[in-house]
Amino acid sequence: MARVGENLENLFGSLRIIFLIIISTGAIRVKSQLLPQNEVKALEEVATQLGKQDWNFKVNPCSNDTSWFTPISKHRPLYNNSIVCTCSDPGGECHVISIFLKGQDLAGVLPRAIVKLPYLKNLDLTRNYLSGNIPSEWASTKLEFLSLSVNRLTGPMPSYLGNISTLKVLAIENNQFSGAVPLQLGNLFSLEILILSANNLTGTLPLALSNLTKLTELRISSNNFIGKIPSFIQSWKHLQKLEIQASGLEGPIPSSISALNNLTELRISDLHGGGSEFPHLENMTKIQLLMLRSCNISGPIPLNVAATEKLKILDLSFNRLEGNLSTNLEGLTSLENVYLTSNLLSGPIPDWIKNGDTRAEIDLSRNNFTESTLPSTCRDTLNLFKSASGGNDSKVVECLKSYACSKDRYSLHINCGGGATKMGSITYEADEEAGAAAKYVPIKESWEISNTGHFWDKSRSSSDYIAQNLSTLNMKNSELYTRARLSPLSLTYYVRCLGNGNYSVKLHFAEIVMRDNRSFYALGRRIFDVYVQGKRVLKDFNIVEEAKGVDKVIIQDFKAVVKDGTLEIHLHWAGKGTTAVPKRGTYGPLISAIDVESDFKPPSSDGGKRKKFIVAGAVVLALFLILIMVGVLWWKGCLGGRVRKEQELLGLDLQTGIFTFRQIKAATNNFDPANKIGEGGFGSVFKGTLSDGTVIAVKQLSSKSKQGNREFLNEIGMISALQHPNLVRLYGCCVEGNQLLLVYEFMENNSLAHTLFDTGESQLNLDWPTRKRICVGIAKGLAFLHEESALKIVHRDIKTTNILLDKDLNPKISDFGLAKLDEEENTHISTRVAGTMLFFCNKEETLWSWLIPDWGPSSRRKK
Repeated sequence: MARVGENLENLFGSLRIIFLIIISTGAIRVKSQLLPQNEVKALEEVATQLGKQDWNFKVNPCSNDTSWFTPISKHRPLYNNSIVCTCSDPGGECHVISIFLKGQDLAGVLPRAIVKLPYLKNLDLTRNYLSGNIPSEWASTKLEFLSLSVNRLTGPMPSYLGNISTLKVLAIENNQFSGAVPLQLGNLFSLEILILSANNLTGTLPLALSNLTKLTELRISSNNFIGKIPSFIQSWKHLQKLEIQASGLEGPIPSSISALNNLTELRISDLHGGGSEFPHLENMTKIQLLMLRSCNISGPIPLNVAATEKLKILDLSFNRLEGNLSTNLEGLTSLENVYLTSNLLSGPIPDWIKNGDTRAEIDLSRNNFTESTLPSTCRDTLNLFKSASGGNDSKVVECLKSYACSKDRYSLHINCGGGATKMGSITYEADEEAGAAAKYVPIKESWEISNTGHFWDKSRSSSDYIAQNLSTLNMKNSELYTRARLSPLSLTYYVRCLGNGNYSVKLHFAEIVMRDNRSFYALGRRIFDVYVQGKRVLKDFNIVEEAKGVDKVIIQDFKAVVKDGTLEIHLHWAGKGTTAVPKRGTYGPLISAIDVESDFKPPSSDGGKRKKFIVAGAVVLALFLILIMVGVLWWKGCLGGRVRKEQELLGLDLQTGIFTFRQIKAATNNFDPANKIGEGGFGSVFKGTLSDGTVIAVKQLSSKSKQGNREFLNEIGMISALQHPNLVRLYGCCVEGNQLLLVYEFMENNSLAHTLFDTGESQLNLDWPTRKRICVGIAKGLAFLHEESALKIVHRDIKTTNILLDKDLNPKISDFGLAKLDEEENTHISTRVAGTMLFFCNKEETLWSWLIPDWGPSSRRKK
């Protein structure tokens, strides 16, 4: 089906038809009317400069001689060789008004002699191999139509193009122009079509372009512009076609775009920068082709999209659209393609989609639709790959249940786009399924393909998704590279039924469409991205550059981890590169073959009985050893006590971790005396370092300690339930055999007693603000224990050795072994001093006398 997309080619074809009519109606007259000698000489110079050698100057250039006018052939659809003359009066002179030299691989330069053809209005040198830049002499011509697309032109885009004030069409697509767009282009007030795509243009779009108020078509894709899409686009009121794909410009899409109500085709994709909500397009009632892809658009799809009755193609893929899919789209009877791939859409899938009540091809892959609303059958016009439950890898789409895995696999080899092929001991499976714009169907039990997109700007064909090389290939294993799988946008190979583990993935590439001879076939740039298991492993990948030429193999190796039996290989076109070489619609990912091999030895397929025997023997042996160990422990009397202690621990609602004795020994270097940092009634305290680098303090119960299991468990229960900046944090505990250990956070400045009373270098000089902060911190900790915590607790053993200081001298209360619950129903709490004689909160003398030297009983009496 022919597409509106071949706009420029169609325009060229229409012009040629007009010229053919002119020639046919005046053929007899042309034979008797000659071209002036100065224009004949100019054509000779043009031929020399272009490198054209087949013009026959022995005959009149304005005749119908085949060297000057070659009939169109279906075997050479891109070829055009036409000189068109105008002959005003019978018997008078003729003049060249149009030159069409398309698809001829002319390898010269742009001819300066064009300026010697004063009546020339139309010049089309599309698809050649011309180099250099645009001659400055052309600034004085009266050209109205100028197309230099698909050549090798380099250098900055000339500012003197702005002097050709008669220009209506300027097309320089698919060259290597660099630098900024000259602001002088704003002088081309008659310009209607401007095509700058697929160059290396940089900078911002100059404000002077707002003067081009007659523009009907603008294409600036695949460049390196910077800045945002300018708001002055609202000046182009007559614009019918706007294409900004991977231009380098940033989002969001300006609100001023709503003023372009004559648009029939809008393509914006792959914007950098910030996102936005869906732009206001309600005034674009004439829109037929709408692409807003990878524009970081969020929010719901507005209902006014359904009001565009002429809409044929809707591409909103790779955004962050959410909400339910409106049933109003059902009324868009002209729809041919809908791409909603990779969004956050949810809710049910409308019946008109899943029941096939439309001729449109619809892609809903990679969304969050309700799983129960998925259709029971797969079809070529509906892609539901990962469309439900957040794209859960482990679930099989309803229509693929008959392809449930029968066994685990540990290798896979695919000849992408080709038939089954054996290479040595490896058999590559066939991949010859015809592609489609929204297709997700199983190929075999163990793998599937999901494809999204169609090739814009060309007539569609069943062969669009498989490339075939007709030339002779000399590389090794050429059968793998004779054909390849293609995609216009997004291609996913989804491998299932794999055994979990580490895998090696090899992706084979060879460019078999573009050429590297001195031809316009060599001017294409295929650029795409590759993802393995969701991670981008190749960005802006160019097969020809990596392989150092066409028809040459480049194999990319990657490592992948399979966790749920699936492996995803995703190839994505992000709008970069060329789209018109060798013909329009040539772009997107291309892959020749895939190898997937496990990095581990797969289990033996014929050793099932032996495996069962080994497992059974191992189980029996393990049980025997366990019985022996239990008997020994029971005989030594260790088992019961430990079990009771562990049961007591489990009975506590602990918010800490459990450490093994081996971990503690390793952390403290087997309780090295050099790591000992304290001693108390409970036992010794050691400094340690865990394997992750965490520094800890380990409190070890001594055999002489009066604080037994009950107090140990009491302290664990207390501290695990309390979290406060002025309470020491408990990391966990250890109960193994006769070992009772508490693991605390490490306090760099030891205890308050150590700081105040130790002599020597370890003693710190505490200034007044620090002492005050310590006092307040202790008070806050006690207030939390007494009143603010869920458990009301009286510590009962506050003393300087139980006040620890961190690296910033923040105080933290420790040692809850003698703490008691302040049960509200028991108002008669014992006032018996527990532990060490110390101060109470309402008795300030001891505390303040420690921290504030001038504070004491005598000073209080003075006050």
